[in-house]
Amino acid sequence: MSDDPRRYAPATLRNRDPILAELRRLLPPSGLVLEVASGTGEHCAHFAAALPALDWQPTDLDPENRASIAAWCQGLPNVRAPIAMDAGAAWPVPAADAVLCINMIHIAPWAATEGLMRGAARALPAGAPLILYGPYRQDGVPTAPSNEEFDASLNARDPAWGLRHLEAVAALAAMQGFGPPEVTSMPANNLVVAFRRA
Repeated sequence: MSDDPRRYAPATLRNRDPILAELRRLLPPSGLVLEVASGTGEHCAHFAAALPALDWQPTDLDPENRASIAAWCQGLPNVRAPIAMDAGAAWPVPAADAVLCINMIHIAPWAATEGLMRGAARALPAGAPLILYGPYRQDGVPTAPSNEEFDASLNARDPAWGLRHLEAVAALAAMQGFGPPEVTSMPANNLVVAFRRA
Protein backbone atom coordinates (compact mmCIF):
# COMPACT_ATOMS: atom_id res chain seq x y z
CA MET A 1 0.00 0.00 0.00
CA SER A 2 1.42 3.38 -1.02
CA ASP A 3 1.90 6.15 1.52
CA ASP A 4 1.86 8.74 -1.28
CA PRO A 5 -1.10 11.07 -0.51
CA ARG A 6 -1.31 12.38 -4.07
CA ARG A 7 -4.66 11.86 -5.75
CA TYR A 8 -5.16 11.78 -9.51
CA ALA A 9 -7.94 13.20 -11.68
CA PRO A 10 -7.48 11.74 -15.19
CA ALA A 11 -9.06 14.74 -16.94
CA THR A 12 -6.39 17.05 -15.53
CA LEU A 13 -3.72 15.84 -17.94
CA ARG A 14 -6.05 16.61 -20.84
CA ASN A 15 -7.33 20.00 -19.74
CA ARG A 16 -4.54 21.64 -17.75
CA ASP A 17 -2.67 23.13 -20.72
CA PRO A 18 -5.76 24.55 -22.49
CA ILE A 19 -6.82 26.08 -19.14
CA LEU A 20 -3.31 27.43 -18.57
CA ALA A 21 -3.40 29.18 -21.94
CA GLU A 22 -6.54 31.01 -20.83
CA LEU A 23 -5.08 31.83 -17.42
CA ARG A 24 -2.03 33.42 -19.04
CA ARG A 25 -4.44 35.78 -20.77
CA LEU A 26 -6.86 36.41 -17.91
CA LEU A 27 -4.80 36.51 -14.73
CA PRO A 28 -2.91 39.59 -13.51
CA PRO A 29 0.90 39.49 -13.89
CA SER A 30 1.39 39.22 -10.13
CA GLY A 31 -0.62 38.94 -6.92
CA LEU A 32 -2.57 36.24 -5.10
CA VAL A 33 -4.74 33.68 -6.89
CA LEU A 34 -7.28 32.06 -4.57
CA GLU A 35 -8.32 28.66 -5.92
CA VAL A 36 -11.67 27.51 -4.59
CA ALA A 37 -12.12 23.71 -4.36
CA SER A 38 -8.65 22.73 -5.56
CA GLY A 39 -9.43 19.01 -5.60
CA THR A 40 -6.37 16.83 -6.10
CA GLY A 41 -4.02 19.82 -6.41
CA GLU A 42 -2.74 18.79 -9.84
CA HIS A 43 -4.04 21.96 -11.49
CA CYS A 44 -2.57 24.22 -8.81
CA ALA A 45 0.85 22.59 -9.08
CA HIS A 46 0.86 22.86 -12.87
CA PHE A 47 -0.30 26.47 -12.97
CA ALA A 48 1.99 27.63 -10.14
CA ALA A 49 5.03 26.10 -11.82
CA ALA A 50 4.13 27.78 -15.12
CA LEU A 51 3.23 31.17 -13.57
CA PRO A 52 5.87 31.72 -10.86
CA ALA A 53 5.19 35.47 -10.49
CA LEU A 54 1.79 34.69 -8.97
CA ASP A 55 1.18 33.43 -5.45
CA TRP A 56 -1.36 30.61 -5.13
CA GLN A 57 -3.68 29.78 -2.26
CA PRO A 58 -5.31 26.37 -2.78
CA THR A 59 -8.37 25.39 -0.73
CA ASP A 60 -10.54 22.33 -0.28
CA LEU A 61 -13.03 21.03 2.27
CA ASP A 62 -11.77 17.44 2.05
CA PRO A 63 -8.72 16.78 4.30
CA GLU A 64 -7.52 14.01 1.98
CA ASN A 65 -7.63 16.45 -0.92
CA ARG A 66 -5.66 18.97 1.15
CA ALA A 67 -3.00 16.30 1.78
CA SER A 68 -2.92 15.59 -1.95
CA ILE A 69 -2.60 19.31 -2.77
CA ALA A 70 0.29 19.69 -0.34
CA ALA A 71 2.08 16.70 -1.86
CA TRP A 72 1.60 17.86 -5.46
CA CYS A 73 2.74 21.41 -4.62
CA GLN A 74 5.70 20.44 -2.44
CA GLY A 75 8.76 22.47 -3.38
CA LEU A 76 6.83 25.21 -5.18
CA PRO A 77 7.76 28.43 -3.34
CA ASN A 78 4.77 30.38 -4.68
CA VAL A 79 2.11 27.98 -3.32
CA ARG A 80 0.76 28.51 0.19
CA ALA A 81 -0.29 25.59 2.39
CA PRO A 82 -3.80 24.40 1.43
CA ILE A 83 -6.57 25.50 3.77
CA ALA A 84 -10.08 24.25 4.52
CA MET A 85 -12.71 26.45 2.92
CA ASP A 86 -16.42 26.06 2.24
CA ALA A 87 -17.38 28.24 -0.72
CA GLY A 88 -20.82 28.73 0.79
CA ALA A 89 -19.58 29.91 4.21
CA ALA A 90 -17.36 32.76 5.42
CA TRP A 91 -14.05 32.73 3.55
CA PRO A 92 -10.82 32.54 5.58
CA VAL A 93 -9.02 34.51 2.85
CA PRO A 94 -10.33 38.09 2.95
CA ALA A 95 -8.66 39.42 -0.20
CA ALA A 96 -7.20 38.13 -3.46
CA ASP A 97 -6.20 39.44 -6.88
CA ALA A 98 -8.01 36.65 -8.74
CA VAL A 99 -10.34 33.78 -7.87
CA LEU A 100 -10.20 30.49 -9.79
CA CYS A 101 -12.75 27.69 -9.51
CA ILE A 102 -12.46 24.56 -11.66
CA ASN A 103 -15.19 21.92 -11.88
CA MET A 104 -16.95 22.77 -8.62
CA ILE A 105 -20.23 24.42 -9.60
CA HIS A 106 -21.82 21.26 -11.01
CA ILE A 107 -20.51 18.98 -8.22
CA ALA A 108 -21.97 21.02 -5.37
CA PRO A 109 -25.38 22.37 -4.37
CA TRP A 110 -26.47 25.70 -5.83
CA ALA A 111 -25.78 27.33 -2.44
CA ALA A 112 -22.07 26.80 -3.11
CA THR A 113 -22.31 28.87 -6.30
CA GLU A 114 -24.18 31.58 -4.41
CA GLY A 115 -21.41 31.56 -1.79
CA LEU A 116 -18.73 31.60 -4.48
CA MET A 117 -20.19 34.78 -5.97
CA ARG A 118 -20.59 36.47 -2.58
CA GLY A 119 -17.10 35.56 -1.44
CA ALA A 120 -15.43 36.55 -4.70
CA ALA A 121 -17.26 39.89 -4.69
CA ARG A 122 -15.90 40.62 -1.20
CA ALA A 123 -12.36 39.38 -1.92
CA LEU A 124 -11.67 40.91 -5.32
CA PRO A 125 -10.80 44.53 -6.15
CA ALA A 126 -12.40 46.32 -9.10
CA GLY A 127 -11.36 44.81 -12.42
CA ALA A 128 -10.10 41.57 -10.91
CA PRO A 129 -11.17 38.25 -12.47
CA LEU A 130 -13.31 35.41 -11.22
CA ILE A 131 -12.47 32.50 -13.55
CA LEU A 132 -14.65 29.39 -13.78
CA TYR A 133 -14.09 26.21 -15.76
CA GLY A 134 -16.45 23.34 -16.43
CA PRO A 135 -19.48 22.19 -18.44
CA TYR A 136 -22.62 24.34 -18.64
CA ARG A 137 -26.01 24.45 -20.25
CA GLN A 138 -26.58 27.51 -22.46
CA ASP A 139 -29.85 28.94 -23.75
CA GLY A 140 -30.23 28.19 -27.43
CA VAL A 141 -27.20 25.88 -27.55
CA PRO A 142 -27.76 22.10 -27.75
CA THR A 143 -26.14 20.27 -24.83
CA ALA A 144 -23.60 17.67 -25.97
CA PRO A 145 -24.74 14.05 -25.41
CA SER A 146 -21.67 13.44 -23.22
CA ASN A 147 -22.69 16.35 -21.00
CA GLU A 148 -26.28 15.07 -20.79
CA GLU A 149 -24.93 11.70 -19.62
CA PHE A 150 -22.63 13.45 -17.13
CA ASP A 151 -25.54 15.50 -15.81
CA ALA A 152 -27.64 12.36 -15.31
CA SER A 153 -24.79 10.65 -13.44
CA LEU A 154 -24.38 13.73 -11.20
CA ASN A 155 -28.13 13.80 -10.44
CA ALA A 156 -28.00 10.10 -9.58
CA ARG A 157 -25.17 10.71 -7.10
CA ASP A 158 -26.84 13.75 -5.53
CA PRO A 159 -30.08 15.43 -6.70
CA ALA A 160 -28.59 18.83 -5.70
CA TRP A 161 -25.78 18.39 -8.24
CA GLY A 162 -25.90 18.91 -11.99
CA LEU A 163 -24.93 21.09 -14.92
CA ARG A 164 -25.90 24.72 -14.34
CA HIS A 165 -27.33 27.16 -16.84
CA LEU A 166 -24.67 29.69 -17.73
CA GLU A 167 -27.31 32.40 -17.80
CA ALA A 168 -28.31 31.65 -14.19
CA VAL A 169 -24.68 31.76 -13.07
CA ALA A 170 -24.17 35.07 -14.91
CA ALA A 171 -27.31 36.52 -13.32
CA LEU A 172 -26.03 35.53 -9.89
CA ALA A 173 -22.66 37.15 -10.65
CA ALA A 174 -24.36 40.34 -11.82
CA MET A 175 -26.26 40.54 -8.51
CA GLN A 176 -22.88 40.60 -6.75
CA GLY A 177 -21.44 43.37 -8.91
CA PHE A 178 -19.68 41.44 -11.66
CA GLY A 179 -19.83 42.41 -15.31
CA PRO A 180 -21.03 40.11 -18.11
CA PRO A 181 -19.05 36.91 -18.63
CA GLU A 182 -16.33 36.39 -21.20
CA VAL A 183 -16.94 32.85 -22.43
CA THR A 184 -14.34 30.69 -24.19
CA SER A 185 -15.16 27.26 -25.61
CA MET A 186 -12.74 24.57 -24.47
CA PRO A 187 -12.08 20.94 -25.45
CA ALA A 188 -14.50 18.20 -24.37
CA ASN A 189 -17.54 20.54 -24.30
CA ASN A 190 -16.28 22.67 -21.41
CA LEU A 191 -16.15 26.43 -21.03
CA VAL A 192 -13.89 28.98 -19.39
CA VAL A 193 -16.15 31.70 -17.99
CA ALA A 194 -14.45 34.87 -16.76
CA PHE A 195 -16.21 37.61 -14.81
CA ARG A 196 -14.63 40.93 -13.87
CA ARG A 197 -15.43 42.77 -10.67
CA ALA A 198 -17.11 46.02 -11.61
